Amino acid sequence: MKRILLIILITLLIIPLTMYILWLLHPKHELRIVIVDKTVLTKKVQEHISLNWLLKYRKYSKDDMRLYNPQKDYYGFFPDERGGYKIKDFEMYDSTQMEKIADSTDIVYYTDMYGIYRAEWDEMYSKEKKLPSYYSMERSRLIYGGMTHKELDLLKKFKERGKLILTEFNIIASPTSGAVRRDFEKTFGMKWTGWTGRYFESLDTIKNKEIPMWVKRNYTNQHAGKWPFTKSGIIFVREDDRIEILQKEDHLEIDIPIIKTLEPYSSEYDLPDKIEYPFWFDIICNNSTNIQVSKYRLYPTLAGSDSLKRWGIPEYFPAVIKSKDNSKPFYYFAGDFADNPISYNLSKFYPINTFKTILLSHTKQERNTFFWMFYNPLIDKILNDYHKNKK
Repeated sequence: MKRILLIILITLLIIPLTMYILWLLHPKHELRIVIVDKTVLTKKVQEHISLNWLLKYRKYSKDDMRLYNPQKDYYGFFPDERGGYKIKDFEMYDSTQMEKIADSTDIVYYTDMYGIYRAEWDEMYSKEKKLPSYYSMERSRLIYGGMTHKELDLLKKFKERGKLILTEFNIIASPTSGAVRRDFEKTFGMKWTGWTGRYFESLDTIKNKEIPMWVKRNYTNQHAGKWPFTKSGIIFVREDDRIEILQKEDHLEIDIPIIKTLEPYSSEYDLPDKIEYPFWFDIICNNSTNIQVSKYRLYPTLAGSDSLKRWGIPEYFPAVIKSKDNSKPFYYFAGDFADNPISYNLSKFYPINTFKTILLSHTKQERNTFFWMFYNPLIDKILNDYHKNKK
């Protein structure tokens, strides 16, 4: 028995050590990326950590051959975790500097422009001990966020040069101005409907503290003071703060949005035919200049279908789109795809992807399954193809 335990112990030590050595032996690959993230509340950099996980795993490096540091190598909001912060963006850059960035960089990825708001900032860092209950779940003043004209101009420069552009929710919804949003939509051949949504495992606000207080307040104000929800479901928010809700059984046969990927794209990107998506998404439509790689599918009951039609929300809508013109590669991910709860340290073990099935979560609310089965293979394929073609 002791011998068996010893063998097991040695095996458990040898496997990760071997995987780490294999990762160390892998060569670095130069790939110059500009990352923009304005929604960084802590140094965990949750909103772009999934991208950096992959950059480290594949050993994509900067032009000095150093690997990317997720806490330093981006533009946007930088908290010091002591109640202070600094901002590093393009607003002070002149046209010559912007041209230089576009010329010297391979890829741009705008991961999140939602930004930082006073309530969540104060709850995290304020020395005031008597903040109201659920303070951070209320609407508050914007500290920093939204895509600017200059950041959109940078995307246009990348497009002119035929360089890879990766974008995702939330870059054109609030607090980005309507003028910038419309310019982005015209430039990249897509349109936001004004609706965003998210799945919640429980719509009972007593049990589920993740539901923002303003959501319940707005809904009850708009619906005769009623909140008749206790099951799982999807909350939809319109840009004018209109709130509509579909609940399991009453309005939904399947309570969570499903992302479906058909051939040839499921094979091309190594994506599952279908996967649940449990986090924030936006409802967009694209024109003929783009291809729909993946789409969201809602499964409403008859009552739910009637409600969707009344609100102008389709049962199918794009999840991933890309440009038809491969000489000007552009992607938009209609969800908070780069925000997943993963262990960054696992990026130094090769080939950890082989063991991904044992790393999957078993609850709908968790997003690491989405990372391993969808985001990781999708971005891996996009970056790998672009890196090979630019040589």
